[in-house]
Amino acid sequence: MDYKKTLEELILNVIRESGSDLHLGAGRTPALRVAGELIFLAKHPVLTNEDIFGMLGEILEKNKIEKFKENQEADFSYDFRGEARLRGNAFFQKGLVNAVFRLVSKVQTISELRLPPILADIARKKQGFFLVVGPVGQGKSTTLSAMINVINSEQTRHIITIEDPIEHVYAANKSIINQREVGIDTKDFHTALKEVFREDVNVIMVGEMRTPETIATAVTAAETGHLVLSTLHTNNASQTIDRIIDSFPGDQQDQIRAQLASSLLGVFSQRLIPRIAGGLVPAYELLLNNNAVANLLREKRTHEIDVVVETGSESGMVDLNHSLLELVRAGEISIENAYQYSLNPKGLERMI
Repeated sequence: MDYKKTLEELILNVIRESGSDLHLGAGRTPALRVAGELIFLAKHPVLTNEDIFGMLGEILEKNKIEKFKENQEADFSYDFRGEARLRGNAFFQKGLVNAVFRLVSKVQTISELRLPPILADIARKKQGFFLVVGPVGQGKSTTLSAMINVINSEQTRHIITIEDPIEHVYAANKSIINQREVGIDTKDFHTALKEVFREDVNVIMVGEMRTPETIATAVTAAETGHLVLSTLHTNNASQTIDRIIDSFPGDQQDQIRAQLASSLLGVFSQRLIPRIAGGLVPAYELLLNNNAVANLLREKRTHEIDVVVETGSESGMVDLNHSLLELVRAGEISIENAYQYSLNPKGLERMI
């Protein structure tokens, strides 16, 4: 098998089908994820361990292959002919090697992604902490890239991204952009984040909040004159805030509540919903910090945040059910999918 040619043909399949992911596993045929569904390439030969190691060997250096064998998992990125970029993960299951490649879309604008214009206003802020949240594969990194694009095209700022691995690659426009990859350019997220205080940075994008130390340093950076953008794998704003607070020991939780109350800009939760006409369309929830939200944070009443979002449309907030309902009324998504993706189906039913 010509491993390079085979891998390139499979990636081209993903691009042609407007897919999002390529799944390779020893003992089965390759599969593509298109509009949320897995499609197996039944006519393709069943892959072996040797095949997948061969394809990985075309994109990873020998020492990284050896490190993968030792650690039994690896994250990486791959630039495909300068035409597309992919984020990859390799792992073992039952002794067989697997690899998943996610197609990273080119940096798009907020309007192209059909996201609310208020995200551009948030990107123009000089300081604060803003989170884009949602399950895996719901476009969080793509949304952050659109916000970085706003800054890069409009302002002269120093932007540092800390990622594992680097996904979207930016061409500097009005800003200086330095992208640091964990494991290559820095030891870990926390170490890189601590160092930004000495690097005359304005905007910090952290690929993922993984530890309390990283969260604490990010919030401190937001308090000290930096705009900090990041992601979490949570479902909505109230769950996100609870997750952050609960990650700290009890004696530190009042402090982090106070810090969030003063530094949080907002939380944007998104889902990619299958469109009736094909493809995916975003539905979202947006919490914006204001005096009412800040008071709820300080007073340990985060369970009331959902109500604030539902009733805060005049302040620019967006409730997920309202977002889903608008898509249904526009003929973009089915009512069945609206119920499936709603976090409060009974509330959605009352609105309909």
